[in-house]
Amino acid sequence: MRKKIAVIGSGFASLSAACYLAKAGNEVTIFEKNQTVGGRARRLEKDGFTFDIGPSWYWMPDIFERFFGDFDKKPSDYYQLDKLSPAYKVVFEDDEIPIGDDLEKIKATFEQVESGSSKPLQDFIDTASDNYDIAIKNLVYRPGESPLELVTPQTVKKLGAFVSNVSRDVRKKFKNPKLVSILEFPVLFLGATPQNTPSFYNFMNYADFGLGTWHPKGGMYEIILGMKTLAQELGVEIHTNSPVERILVNNNGNATGVQVKGTEQEYDIVLSGADYHHSETLLDTKYRQYSESYWEKKTFAPSSLIFYVGFDKKLKNIEHHNLFFDTDFEKHAHEIYEDAKWPEDPLFYANFTSVTDPGTAPEGCENGFFLIPLAPGLEDTPELREQYFDIVMNRFEKRTNQKVKDNILFKESFCVNDFKSEYNSYKGNAYGMANTLLQTAFLRPNLRSKKVKDLYFTGQLTVPGPGVPPSLISGKLVADLIKKHSR
Repeated sequence: MRKKIAVIGSGFASLSAACYLAKAGNEVTIFEKNQTVGGRARRLEKDGFTFDIGPSWYWMPDIFERFFGDFDKKPSDYYQLDKLSPAYKVVFEDDEIPIGDDLEKIKATFEQVESGSSKPLQDFIDTASDNYDIAIKNLVYRPGESPLELVTPQTVKKLGAFVSNVSRDVRKKFKNPKLVSILEFPVLFLGATPQNTPSFYNFMNYADFGLGTWHPKGGMYEIILGMKTLAQELGVEIHTNSPVERILVNNNGNATGVQVKGTEQEYDIVLSGADYHHSETLLDTKYRQYSESYWEKKTFAPSSLIFYVGFDKKLKNIEHHNLFFDTDFEKHAHEIYEDAKWPEDPLFYANFTSVTDPGTAPEGCENGFFLIPLAPGLEDTPELREQYFDIVMNRFEKRTNQKVKDNILFKESFCVNDFKSEYNSYKGNAYGMANTLLQTAFLRPNLRSKKVKDLYFTGQLTVPGPGVPPSLISGKLVADLIKKHSR
Protein backbone atom coordinates (compact mmCIF):
# COMPACT_ATOMS: atom_id res chain seq x y z
CA MET A 1 0.00 0.00 0.00
CA ARG A 2 1.31 3.47 -0.91
CA LYS A 3 2.34 5.40 2.20
CA LYS A 4 3.01 9.06 2.77
CA ILE A 5 6.43 9.26 4.43
CA ALA A 6 8.29 12.22 5.99
CA VAL A 7 12.09 11.94 6.12
CA ILE A 8 13.99 14.22 8.51
CA GLY A 9 17.43 15.20 7.22
CA SER A 10 19.15 14.74 3.86
CA GLY A 11 22.47 13.06 4.58
CA PHE A 12 23.66 9.84 2.96
CA ALA A 13 21.37 7.63 5.07
CA SER A 14 18.28 9.79 4.54
CA LEU A 15 18.80 10.08 0.80
CA SER A 16 19.43 6.35 0.56
CA ALA A 17 16.26 5.52 2.50
CA ALA A 18 14.21 8.03 0.49
CA CYS A 19 15.31 6.44 -2.77
CA TYR A 20 14.39 2.93 -1.65
CA LEU A 21 11.07 4.07 -0.19
CA ALA A 22 10.14 5.97 -3.34
CA LYS A 23 11.09 3.03 -5.52
CA ALA A 24 8.68 0.91 -3.46
CA GLY A 25 5.87 3.24 -4.50
CA ASN A 26 5.62 5.55 -1.50
CA GLU A 27 5.14 9.33 -1.50
CA VAL A 28 8.33 10.58 0.15
CA THR A 29 9.14 14.10 1.36
CA ILE A 30 12.52 15.14 2.80
CA PHE A 31 12.83 18.02 5.27
CA GLU A 32 16.36 19.46 5.61
CA LYS A 33 17.17 22.20 8.14
CA ASN A 34 20.10 23.66 6.15
CA GLN A 35 20.15 25.50 2.83
CA THR A 36 21.55 22.55 0.89
CA VAL A 37 21.13 18.79 1.02
CA GLY A 38 23.86 16.47 2.26
CA GLY A 39 23.76 16.55 6.04
CA ARG A 40 27.36 16.32 7.21
CA ALA A 41 28.52 15.92 3.61
CA ARG A 42 28.09 19.46 2.39
CA ARG A 43 30.31 21.63 0.20
CA LEU A 44 32.15 24.94 0.75
CA GLU A 45 32.85 27.07 -2.31
CA LYS A 46 34.89 30.24 -1.94
CA ASP A 47 36.96 32.36 -4.33
CA GLY A 48 37.21 29.55 -6.88
CA PHE A 49 38.13 26.91 -4.28
CA THR A 50 35.94 23.87 -3.56
CA PHE A 51 36.04 21.88 -0.31
CA ASP A 52 34.08 18.93 1.02
CA ILE A 53 32.93 20.13 4.44
CA GLY A 54 32.67 16.62 5.86
CA PRO A 55 33.58 13.15 4.50
CA SER A 56 36.64 13.13 2.24
CA TRP A 57 37.54 9.41 1.84
CA TYR A 58 35.91 7.17 -0.78
CA TRP A 59 36.36 3.57 0.35
CA MET A 60 34.34 0.41 -0.33
CA PRO A 61 33.38 1.22 -3.93
CA ASP A 62 31.38 -2.00 -4.07
CA ILE A 63 28.84 -0.55 -1.60
CA PHE A 64 28.24 2.47 -3.84
CA GLU A 65 27.92 0.17 -6.86
CA ARG A 66 25.39 -1.95 -5.02
CA PHE A 67 23.37 1.10 -3.97
CA PHE A 68 23.09 2.57 -7.46
CA GLY A 69 22.68 -0.94 -8.94
CA ASP A 70 19.52 -1.38 -6.87
CA PHE A 71 18.01 1.31 -9.12
CA ASP A 72 19.50 -0.07 -12.34
CA LYS A 73 22.09 2.71 -12.28
CA LYS A 74 25.85 2.97 -11.91
CA PRO A 75 27.98 5.51 -9.99
CA SER A 76 29.33 6.60 -13.39
CA ASP A 77 25.82 7.75 -14.31
CA TYR A 78 26.26 10.50 -11.73
CA TYR A 79 29.97 11.12 -11.13
CA GLN A 80 33.44 10.24 -12.41
CA LEU A 81 35.51 8.04 -10.11
CA ASP A 82 39.32 7.89 -10.14
CA LYS A 83 41.57 5.54 -8.18
CA LEU A 84 44.28 7.38 -6.28
CA SER A 85 47.92 6.41 -6.69
CA PRO A 86 49.35 6.53 -4.14
CA ALA A 87 46.25 6.00 -2.05
CA TYR A 88 47.70 8.19 0.68
CA LYS A 89 50.95 9.08 2.43
CA VAL A 90 51.79 8.64 6.11
CA VAL A 91 54.22 11.19 7.53
CA PHE A 92 56.28 10.26 10.58
CA GLU A 93 58.78 12.30 12.57
CA ASP A 94 61.76 11.02 10.60
CA ASP A 95 60.24 9.39 7.52
CA GLU A 96 57.25 9.21 5.22
CA ILE A 97 55.64 6.11 3.74
CA PRO A 98 53.43 6.15 0.63
CA ILE A 99 50.68 3.53 0.43
CA GLY A 100 50.40 2.22 -3.13
CA ASP A 101 47.29 1.55 -5.14
CA ASP A 102 47.55 -2.25 -5.02
CA LEU A 103 48.65 -4.88 -2.52
CA GLU A 104 51.85 -5.88 -4.33
CA LYS A 105 53.15 -2.30 -4.15
CA ILE A 106 52.20 -2.10 -0.49
CA LYS A 107 53.96 -5.39 0.29
CA ALA A 108 57.12 -4.06 -1.36
CA THR A 109 56.89 -0.91 0.78
CA PHE A 110 56.45 -2.98 3.95
CA GLU A 111 59.53 -5.04 3.06
CA GLN A 112 61.60 -1.87 2.79
CA VAL A 113 60.51 -0.84 6.26
CA GLU A 114 60.61 -4.27 7.98
CA SER A 115 62.32 -7.15 6.25
CA GLY A 116 60.12 -10.24 6.05
CA SER A 117 56.89 -8.31 6.71
CA SER A 118 55.31 -8.93 3.30
CA LYS A 119 54.27 -12.50 4.11
CA PRO A 120 52.50 -11.69 7.39
CA LEU A 121 50.90 -8.74 5.58
CA GLN A 122 49.54 -11.07 2.91
CA ASP A 123 48.20 -13.40 5.63
CA PHE A 124 46.66 -10.47 7.51
CA ILE A 125 44.95 -9.12 4.38
CA ASP A 126 43.72 -12.60 3.44
CA THR A 127 41.98 -12.79 6.82
CA ALA A 128 40.70 -9.24 6.39
CA SER A 129 39.35 -10.13 2.95
CA ASP A 130 37.53 -13.15 4.38
CA ASN A 131 36.07 -10.99 7.15
CA TYR A 132 35.01 -8.38 4.60
CA ASP A 133 33.19 -11.03 2.59
CA ILE A 134 31.37 -12.24 5.72
CA ALA A 135 30.57 -8.70 6.86
CA ILE A 136 29.11 -7.62 3.55
CA LYS A 137 27.25 -10.85 2.79
CA ASN A 138 26.13 -11.87 6.27
CA LEU A 139 26.16 -9.01 8.74
CA VAL A 140 25.97 -5.37 7.68
CA TYR A 141 22.79 -5.77 5.65
CA ARG A 142 20.90 -7.02 8.72
CA PRO A 143 18.69 -4.62 10.69
CA GLY A 144 20.03 -5.19 14.21
CA GLU A 145 16.72 -6.40 15.66
CA SER A 146 18.05 -9.62 17.19
CA PRO A 147 21.36 -11.10 18.38
CA LEU A 148 20.54 -14.15 16.25
CA GLU A 149 21.34 -12.05 13.17
CA LEU A 150 25.01 -12.48 14.10
CA VAL A 151 24.81 -16.26 14.23
CA THR A 152 25.65 -17.81 10.88
CA PRO A 153 27.89 -20.76 9.99
CA GLN A 154 30.50 -18.22 8.87
CA THR A 155 30.41 -16.04 11.98
CA VAL A 156 30.46 -19.01 14.38
CA LYS A 157 33.88 -19.87 12.98
CA LYS A 158 34.97 -16.30 13.70
CA LEU A 159 34.03 -16.08 17.39
CA GLY A 160 37.64 -15.48 18.35
CA ALA A 161 37.68 -12.41 16.13
CA PHE A 162 35.11 -10.79 18.41
CA VAL A 163 37.11 -11.56 21.56
CA SER A 164 40.49 -10.25 20.46
CA ASN A 165 41.07 -6.73 19.16
CA VAL A 166 42.67 -5.18 16.09
CA SER A 167 45.64 -3.73 17.97
CA ARG A 168 46.56 -7.06 19.56
CA ASP A 169 46.39 -8.89 16.24
CA VAL A 170 48.45 -6.29 14.39
CA ARG A 171 51.17 -6.27 17.05
CA LYS A 172 51.46 -10.04 16.99
CA LYS A 173 52.49 -9.91 13.35
CA PHE A 174 54.41 -6.63 13.03
CA LYS A 175 57.08 -5.08 15.23
CA ASN A 176 57.88 -1.85 13.41
CA PRO A 177 55.80 0.91 15.06
CA LYS A 178 55.27 2.70 11.74
CA LEU A 179 53.74 -0.36 10.12
CA VAL A 180 51.64 -0.91 13.24
CA SER A 181 50.28 2.64 12.95
CA ILE A 182 49.47 2.17 9.26
CA LEU A 183 47.60 -1.07 9.91
CA GLU A 184 45.72 0.33 12.90
CA PHE A 185 44.67 3.48 11.06
CA PRO A 186 41.69 2.13 9.01
CA VAL A 187 39.60 1.18 12.06
CA LEU A 188 39.59 4.83 13.10
CA PHE A 189 36.84 5.17 10.50
CA LEU A 190 34.71 3.07 12.88
CA GLY A 191 35.08 5.73 15.55
CA ALA A 192 37.00 3.75 18.17
CA THR A 193 40.60 2.95 19.04
CA PRO A 194 42.23 -0.23 17.68
CA GLN A 195 42.43 -1.53 21.26
CA ASN A 196 38.62 -1.30 21.59
CA THR A 197 37.74 -2.60 18.14
CA PRO A 198 37.08 -6.35 17.71
CA SER A 199 39.53 -8.16 15.43
CA PHE A 200 36.75 -8.95 13.01
CA TYR A 201 36.73 -5.32 11.98
CA ASN A 202 40.13 -5.69 10.36
CA PHE A 203 37.99 -6.04 7.25
CA MET A 204 38.65 -2.29 7.07
CA ASN A 205 42.24 -3.17 6.16
CA TYR A 206 40.94 -5.03 3.13
CA ALA A 207 38.83 -1.99 2.24
CA ASP A 208 42.09 -0.02 2.39
CA PHE A 209 44.75 -2.28 0.83
CA GLY A 210 42.48 -4.56 -1.18
CA LEU A 211 39.86 -2.23 -2.67
CA GLY A 212 41.86 0.97 -2.72
CA THR A 213 41.16 4.65 -2.21
CA TRP A 214 39.11 6.53 -4.79
CA HIS A 215 38.08 10.10 -5.53
CA PRO A 216 34.90 11.37 -7.18
CA LYS A 217 35.88 14.18 -9.53
CA GLY A 218 34.68 17.42 -7.97
CA GLY A 219 34.68 15.92 -4.47
CA MET A 220 32.52 13.73 -2.26
CA TYR A 221 29.63 16.13 -2.62
CA GLU A 222 29.19 14.87 -6.18
CA ILE A 223 27.83 11.65 -4.64
CA ILE A 224 25.25 13.65 -2.70
CA LEU A 225 24.27 15.50 -5.87
CA GLY A 226 23.96 12.17 -7.67
CA MET A 227 21.76 10.73 -4.93
CA LYS A 228 19.65 13.89 -4.88
CA THR A 229 19.12 13.58 -8.64
CA LEU A 230 18.24 9.90 -8.28
CA ALA A 231 15.78 10.66 -5.47
CA GLN A 232 14.06 13.33 -7.53
CA GLU A 233 13.95 11.02 -10.55
CA LEU A 234 12.09 8.60 -8.28
CA GLY A 235 9.62 11.30 -7.24
CA VAL A 236 11.04 12.35 -3.86
CA GLU A 237 10.14 15.90 -2.84
CA ILE A 238 12.92 17.82 -1.05
CA HIS A 239 12.47 20.88 1.14
CA THR A 240 15.58 22.72 2.38
CA ASN A 241 15.58 25.46 5.06
CA SER A 242 12.89 23.35 6.71
CA PRO A 243 13.89 22.24 10.21
CA VAL A 244 11.49 19.79 11.83
CA GLU A 245 10.44 21.18 15.20
CA ARG A 246 8.37 18.27 16.48
CA ILE A 247 7.42 14.70 15.64
CA LEU A 248 3.65 14.35 16.04
CA VAL A 249 2.25 11.37 17.96
CA ASN A 250 -1.45 10.66 18.58
CA ASN A 251 -3.05 9.28 21.74
CA ASN A 252 -2.65 5.73 20.44
CA GLY A 253 1.14 6.15 20.25
CA ASN A 254 1.28 6.36 16.47
CA ALA A 255 3.49 8.83 14.62
CA THR A 256 1.16 11.01 12.58
CA GLY A 257 3.46 13.61 11.04
CA VAL A 258 5.87 16.46 11.70
CA GLN A 259 5.73 20.11 12.62
CA VAL A 260 7.76 22.33 10.27
CA LYS A 261 7.95 26.11 10.65
CA GLY A 262 5.03 26.03 13.05
CA THR A 263 2.80 24.06 10.68
CA GLU A 264 1.66 20.52 11.44
CA GLN A 265 1.84 18.20 8.43
CA GLU A 266 0.28 14.74 8.39
CA TYR A 267 2.20 11.63 7.30
CA ASP A 268 1.63 7.91 7.68
CA ILE A 269 5.25 7.24 8.64
CA VAL A 270 8.07 9.40 10.01
CA LEU A 271 11.72 8.50 9.44
CA SER A 272 14.53 10.52 11.01
CA GLY A 273 18.03 10.49 9.58
CA ALA A 274 18.99 13.39 11.81
CA ASP A 275 21.14 12.84 14.90
CA TYR A 276 19.37 10.11 16.88
CA HIS A 277 19.58 11.85 20.25
CA HIS A 278 18.25 15.09 18.74
CA SER A 279 15.49 13.20 16.92
CA GLU A 280 14.17 11.84 20.20
CA THR A 281 14.10 15.34 21.69
CA LEU A 282 11.46 16.12 19.03
CA LEU A 283 9.19 13.73 20.94
CA ASP A 284 7.43 14.12 24.27
CA THR A 285 9.58 12.54 27.00
CA LYS A 286 7.30 9.51 27.43
CA TYR A 287 7.88 8.50 23.81
CA ARG A 288 11.68 8.55 23.96
CA GLN A 289 13.39 5.16 23.98
CA TYR A 290 16.71 6.29 25.41
CA SER A 291 17.35 8.43 28.48
CA GLU A 292 20.02 11.09 28.82
CA SER A 293 21.98 8.71 31.06
CA TYR A 294 21.91 6.13 28.25
CA TRP A 295 23.57 8.55 25.85
CA GLU A 296 26.05 9.71 28.50
CA LYS A 297 27.31 6.16 28.98
CA LYS A 298 27.87 5.48 25.27
CA THR A 299 31.23 5.72 23.52
CA PHE A 300 30.97 8.29 20.80
CA ALA A 301 33.27 8.65 17.85
CA PRO A 302 35.44 11.77 17.95
CA SER A 303 34.53 15.25 17.00
CA SER A 304 36.93 17.23 14.80
CA LEU A 305 38.52 20.59 14.34
CA ILE A 306 38.66 21.15 10.58
CA PHE A 307 40.30 23.96 8.64
CA TYR A 308 39.57 24.77 4.99
CA VAL A 309 42.49 26.76 3.61
CA GLY A 310 43.06 28.41 0.25
CA PHE A 311 46.76 28.66 -0.75
CA ASP A 312 47.92 30.97 -3.54
CA LYS A 313 50.58 28.53 -4.78
CA LYS A 314 51.09 24.83 -5.47
CA LEU A 315 52.51 23.03 -2.46
CA LYS A 316 55.42 20.59 -2.34
CA ASN A 317 55.82 17.14 -0.82
CA ILE A 318 52.10 16.39 -0.50
CA GLU A 319 49.66 13.81 -1.87
CA HIS A 320 45.88 13.90 -2.14
CA HIS A 321 45.54 12.29 1.33
CA ASN A 322 48.22 12.78 4.01
CA LEU A 323 48.28 11.38 7.55
CA PHE A 324 50.61 13.18 9.94
CA PHE A 325 51.51 10.48 12.47
CA ASP A 326 54.61 12.31 13.66
CA THR A 327 53.50 12.42 17.30
CA ASP A 328 52.33 9.86 19.85
CA PHE A 329 49.22 8.10 18.48
CA GLU A 330 48.31 6.40 21.76
CA LYS A 331 48.65 9.61 23.75
CA HIS A 332 46.34 11.46 21.39
CA ALA A 333 43.83 8.58 21.49
CA HIS A 334 43.92 8.62 25.30
CA GLU A 335 43.21 12.34 25.31
CA ILE A 336 40.14 11.71 23.14
CA TYR A 337 38.63 8.64 24.80
CA GLU A 338 39.88 8.79 28.39
CA ASP A 339 40.86 12.34 29.33
CA ALA A 340 38.33 14.13 27.10
CA LYS A 341 40.60 17.14 26.73
CA TRP A 342 42.26 19.10 23.94
CA PRO A 343 45.34 17.16 22.76
CA GLU A 344 48.76 18.49 23.67
CA ASP A 345 50.46 17.33 20.48
CA PRO A 346 47.78 16.16 18.05
CA LEU A 347 48.00 13.92 15.04
CA PHE A 348 46.25 15.43 12.04
CA TYR A 349 45.09 14.63 8.53
CA ALA A 350 45.57 16.85 5.49
CA ASN A 351 43.69 16.51 2.23
CA PHE A 352 44.43 18.38 -1.02
CA THR A 353 41.96 17.35 -3.70
CA SER A 354 43.57 19.88 -6.05
CA VAL A 355 46.62 17.58 -6.33
CA THR A 356 44.62 15.09 -8.41
CA ASP A 357 41.54 17.16 -9.25
CA PRO A 358 42.74 20.59 -10.46
CA GLY A 359 39.21 21.91 -10.86
CA THR A 360 38.82 22.16 -7.07
CA ALA A 361 41.22 25.15 -6.85
CA PRO A 362 42.14 28.07 -9.13
CA GLU A 363 45.10 27.48 -11.45
CA GLY A 364 48.39 27.56 -9.60
CA CYS A 365 46.66 27.26 -6.21
CA GLU A 366 45.99 24.48 -3.69
CA ASN A 367 43.02 23.72 -1.46
CA GLY A 368 43.87 22.34 1.97
CA PHE A 369 41.57 20.45 4.33
CA PHE A 370 43.21 19.90 7.76
CA LEU A 371 41.50 17.78 10.42
CA ILE A 372 42.38 17.14 14.07
CA PRO A 373 40.32 14.42 15.84
CA LEU A 374 38.96 15.66 19.18
CA ALA A 375 36.93 14.38 22.08
CA PRO A 376 33.25 15.32 21.67
CA GLY A 377 31.83 17.89 24.06
CA LEU A 378 34.97 19.99 24.43
CA GLU A 379 34.98 23.74 24.96
CA ASP A 380 35.25 25.35 21.53
CA THR A 381 36.45 28.96 21.27
CA PRO A 382 37.99 31.11 18.51
CA GLU A 383 41.16 31.32 20.58
CA LEU A 384 41.52 27.54 20.77
CA ARG A 385 40.92 27.21 17.03
CA GLU A 386 43.68 29.75 16.32
CA GLN A 387 46.04 28.03 18.73
CA TYR A 388 45.60 24.68 16.99
CA PHE A 389 45.78 26.19 13.53
CA ASP A 390 49.25 27.47 14.44
CA ILE A 391 50.23 24.03 15.73
CA VAL A 392 49.10 22.37 12.50
CA MET A 393 50.73 24.93 10.20
CA ASN A 394 54.04 24.82 12.08
CA ARG A 395 54.17 21.03 11.90
CA PHE A 396 53.03 21.00 8.29
CA GLU A 397 55.77 23.43 7.28
CA LYS A 398 58.39 21.42 9.14
CA ARG A 399 57.37 18.01 7.81
CA THR A 400 56.93 19.12 4.19
CA ASN A 401 59.99 21.39 4.25
CA GLN A 402 58.30 24.52 2.93
CA LYS A 403 56.87 27.84 4.07
CA VAL A 404 53.14 28.22 3.51
CA LYS A 405 51.76 30.65 6.11
CA ASP A 406 52.37 33.72 3.93
CA ASN A 407 50.58 31.99 1.05
CA ILE A 408 47.24 31.62 2.82
CA LEU A 409 44.47 33.49 1.01
CA PHE A 410 41.80 32.56 3.55
CA LYS A 411 40.83 29.95 6.09
CA GLU A 412 37.51 28.75 7.43
CA SER A 413 37.03 26.40 10.39
CA PHE A 414 34.46 23.91 11.66
CA CYS A 415 34.48 22.42 15.15
CA VAL A 416 32.38 21.16 18.07
CA ASN A 417 30.04 24.14 18.22
CA ASP A 418 29.39 23.91 14.46
CA PHE A 419 28.60 20.20 14.61
CA LYS A 420 26.02 21.05 17.27
CA SER A 421 24.48 24.04 15.53
CA GLU A 422 24.59 22.75 11.94
CA TYR A 423 23.70 19.09 12.55
CA ASN A 424 22.21 18.97 16.08
CA SER A 425 25.02 16.53 16.78
CA TYR A 426 25.19 15.03 20.27
CA LYS A 427 28.12 16.71 22.06
CA GLY A 428 29.30 17.85 18.65
CA ASN A 429 30.46 14.38 17.58
CA ALA A 430 31.54 14.11 13.95
CA TYR A 431 31.11 10.40 13.19
CA GLY A 432 28.26 9.09 15.33
CA MET A 433 28.61 6.26 17.83
CA ALA A 434 31.77 4.15 17.88
CA ASN A 435 31.62 0.52 16.75
CA THR A 436 32.96 -1.09 19.92
CA LEU A 437 32.06 -4.68 20.86
CA LEU A 438 29.19 -3.54 23.10
CA GLN A 439 27.93 -1.07 20.49
CA THR A 440 27.67 -3.43 17.54
CA ALA A 441 24.62 -4.66 15.60
CA PHE A 442 21.61 -5.23 17.91
CA LEU A 443 23.41 -3.36 20.71
CA ARG A 444 23.12 -0.06 18.83
CA PRO A 445 20.03 2.21 18.97
CA ASN A 446 17.16 0.66 17.05
CA LEU A 447 16.10 1.47 13.51
CA ARG A 448 12.47 1.13 14.62
CA SER A 449 11.01 2.87 17.66
CA LYS A 450 9.78 0.54 20.35
CA LYS A 451 7.53 3.21 21.82
CA VAL A 452 6.00 4.92 18.79
CA LYS A 453 4.42 2.98 15.95
CA ASP A 454 5.41 4.12 12.44
CA LEU A 455 8.50 5.98 13.69
CA TYR A 456 11.91 4.94 12.37
CA PHE A 457 15.53 6.09 12.49
CA THR A 458 18.57 5.78 10.25
CA GLY A 459 22.16 7.00 10.13
CA GLN A 460 25.46 6.77 11.95
CA LEU A 461 24.11 6.25 15.47
CA THR A 462 22.12 3.16 14.51
CA VAL A 463 23.09 0.09 12.43
CA PRO A 464 25.43 -0.70 10.88
CA GLY A 465 27.54 2.22 12.18
CA PRO A 466 29.63 5.27 11.29
CA GLY A 467 30.93 6.09 7.84
CA VAL A 468 29.55 6.82 4.39
CA PRO A 469 29.12 3.23 3.10
CA PRO A 470 27.40 2.14 6.35
CA SER A 471 25.07 5.14 6.02
CA LEU A 472 24.03 4.00 2.54
CA ILE A 473 23.36 0.55 4.00
CA SER A 474 21.45 2.01 6.96
CA GLY A 475 19.07 3.70 4.53
CA LYS A 476 18.37 0.42 2.78
CA LEU A 477 17.87 -1.44 6.06
CA VAL A 478 15.32 1.01 7.42
CA ALA A 479 13.45 1.13 4.10
CA ASP A 480 13.20 -2.68 4.21
CA LEU A 481 11.90 -2.53 7.79
CA ILE A 482 9.27 0.03 6.86
CA LYS A 483 8.13 -2.18 3.99
CA LYS A 484 7.99 -5.19 6.33
CA HIS A 485 6.01 -3.49 9.12
CA SER A 486 3.66 -1.26 7.16
CA ARG A 487 1.83 -3.81 5.04
